[in-house]
This record gives sequence, C-alpha cells and structure tokens, in this order.
Amino acid sequence: MLTYSFEDKGKDSLYEYLYKQIKNDILAYKLSPGEKLPSKRAFAKHLNISTITVENAYIQLLAEGYIYSVPKSGYYVSDLSSTKALEEKPAAKRVVENFAEDRIFADFTSNSTAKDSFPFTIWTKTLRQIMSDYERELMVRSPYCGILLLRVAISDYLYQFRGMNVEPEQIIIGAGTEYLYGMLIQLLGRDKRYAVEDPGYQKITRIYQANQVDCCHIPMDNNGVNMQALEKSESDILHISPSHHFPTGIVTPVSRRYELLSWAAKTNDRYIIEDDYDSEFRLVGKPIPSLQSIDVADKVIYMNTFSKSLSSTIRISYMVLPKSLAALYKEKLGFYSCTVPNFEQYTLYRFIEQGHLEKHINRMRNYYRIQRDKILECFKNEKNYNKVEILEENSGLHFLMKVHTDLSDEELMLKAKENGIAISCLSQYSYLEENATEHTIIINYSGIKTEIIPEAVDRLFNSLWDK
Repeated sequence: MLTYSFEDKGKDSLYEYLYKQIKNDILAYKLSPGEKLPSKRAFAKHLNISTITVENAYIQLLAEGYIYSVPKSGYYVSDLSSTKALEEKPAAKRVVENFAEDRIFADFTSNSTAKDSFPFTIWTKTLRQIMSDYERELMVRSPYCGILLLRVAISDYLYQFRGMNVEPEQIIIGAGTEYLYGMLIQLLGRDKRYAVEDPGYQKITRIYQANQVDCCHIPMDNNGVNMQALEKSESDILHISPSHHFPTGIVTPVSRRYELLSWAAKTNDRYIIEDDYDSEFRLVGKPIPSLQSIDVADKVIYMNTFSKSLSSTIRISYMVLPKSLAALYKEKLGFYSCTVPNFEQYTLYRFIEQGHLEKHINRMRNYYRIQRDKILECFKNEKNYNKVEILEENSGLHFLMKVHTDLSDEELMLKAKENGIAISCLSQYSYLEENATEHTIIINYSGIKTEIIPEAVDRLFNSLWDK
C-alpha cells in the first residue's frame, strides 16, 4: 500500500500534503494509469490520519482530473499519457533583450507626461476628501453618460476656457477617446462613410477599420483638409483636429472652418468630429476657439481628453454631442454603463471645481514653454542648424523640423536609433503615398527630461547627415 511520511509537510495541511504526494507520483508515473488507489478507510488507517483527510485529498485530485471514480468500486489513476508530449517538449529559450543595443536615451516620439509634473499630492488629498464626503454616492451606479457633477464641471470649464455654451446633458464621459469613437460609430451608423485627415493620427484609421466602416483619407493643404477632395469623397462624417493638427501642426483658419461647417450643413446625415486633443497648450496667444463654438447648425461633435492636460495614463475623455444626437444617444445607447469608475469621476469633478485643473494647466504650459525654448536654443547652437527649418513650434506639444539631407527617412530614423534617439517622420503618417512629405521630423517634447536636452539634441543632429 502507498506510504507517505508527514514529517516534512511544512506549512501544508495534512490533506494538501497528501494530495501533492499522490499528484507527484501520478505525474512521475510511479502510479500507473488505471491503477486503483486504496480505499479511504484503509488508507487512513495505514497512514494513521483521519478518513476526512484522505477524502479531501481524493476530492482535490478528482476535481483536477488526476484520478477518476467508479461507482461502488473506488478511485483510479487517470491516463495522462496525452500530456507527456507537452511535458517532454523542450522549454522555449528565454529571449534576453539586448538592452545595450536597444536602449533609448531620448524619445522624441512619445507624448507621455513627465512623472514629476503630475500633482500627486493634490490629487491624493482630493481623493481622500471625496471618499469622506461622497461615501454613499461612490457606491451608486453612475449614469450611462457619467455623473452629473463632473459633466457640470466640464460644461463650466468649456464655457470659461473654450467659449463653448453646452449643457451637461450633451456631455458623455468615457474611458478614453478610442472607446468614444466606437460609441459614435454605433450612434451614427456603420453604413456611413468616415473621412480622416491624410497625413493623420493613424490609430483613428485603425479604429474605424476595426469597426468595419468605410474609411477614406482626405489630403491636407496649408489650411487643413482640402475642400475639393472632401467634396469628391462623398463622405458623411469628417474627423479632424482643426486647432492643432497631428502631425503637421496646422491650425485651420476661420475661413476654412466656415467652409467645413457649410459642407456639414448640406445634408442631414453629415457631421464633423472635432478632436481638440491638446488645445490647452498653445504656447503663444490664446487658445484657438473650437469649431463647435461657431457651429450654429448643430453639426459638430466635440471630443477631448484629460490624458493631455493631466496624465497620459488617466483614461478619462468626453464628447459633446449636438442636442439632437444627445437625445438619440440616450434612446439608442443609454443601456451602456459608464466606463469610468465613480472614484475617478468624483475626484476629477472636485479637482476641476476647486480650480486645481486650471492652475495645473497654467503651470504645465509654462513648463512646456521652457522645454520647447530649451530645445530650440540647443538647435540653434548646433553647427548644422542652417540645414534645418523649424515649423509650427507655437501650436502645441510637438513641432516639425524639416531637414535638408540626402538621407531617406528610414535612414534618418535608423541612424538616430543607433545614437540612442527615437524619432518619427511626417511621411510615416501618410496613408496615401502621394500625400507623404519626406525629410520632416516630428519633435514631441512633453516627455523629454530637461537635464538631458543638450545631449539629446546633439545626438539627434549627429544622426541627420552623412559624415
């Protein structure tokens, strides 16, 4: 009969230790498939333990499939031969990354937020206040569109800082703009044709494609989306970022904005999705008024996020729907739950209400201005500065650097990587090859540490030309 010693069972209970011993013998084929195990009573007497201990061990082995039971006969060892091939398969070699080769000294492609810039102390204090003041509300399910207090705070914020007169009922809160784009597709319909800017933020194209809608790409001119191309596209929905286009940095002038609104007003099914992703960080002059603020025909769906103004990891975004669409959203999609937890919604509401968001944005605008000026100053100190041209440096958290070089964009990015610098080029963001612009680097600077800027710029410039 099977015999096990319990002297070295450690912290395991008796049944856990017995279960492990039997399991190990089965896996090691010391117990053969089909072999009958001792009866619970006889086994317990032999090991000098209780019957319930043996029963619990057998129950666990049975649940995991190591043994099977035959009514009125007992327990038998399962046939695990089919798993043998898996056990004998050589373990995959662990891939050890060559950090020396892939280490990045400075990443000009990232739009992340520097960790030292987030107001952790104020945010934590605000969260504690919320947990004390809103215990009951925190446990109540949020409406589909988000809690009213946060929507009121956003409505007031948009009126004060973006000149937008919107009702809280028009605002929908969601966990990231990608989620909200998907909701808009359900609202507006998959039978519509969606147009995006080319070049443009390619994730938007992929979101529309993943949602199986017809997506076309409209070329840009110096004033934004080309109107002639837009008309020819026969699109129903236009997705644009008029206050600071990514990646070109173009700010759409008011004349083109009225052309766009006229295009949208021609049919009932046309709408414009305005992505206002970093409007707070225009570094010269006042923020550009939103397209929504001059829309009198209720044709603009306004989108924004706190990922830029607070942190790239805070997935709280919102959209402002025209009143007719807000009513349709409630009727058609109001059964969905809000995807942002109550704790975060109430904390953000209080953060805005107490003026912390405004102070934080002002502080970050100054911080980013210093960052940008430091980078531009270092550019000017480089001996080959006369071979580059800086474009759109005042619009937001990135600008363009046009390089006069014989290297291709692929060669530029490869040489930069070899020098520990990550860069992206404007040509990468063109869906159609004929819309691609070569030799123009996108400089995202929000996540670059101030102390490394001189060396980062030096490494970058050393990558732009053949020596």
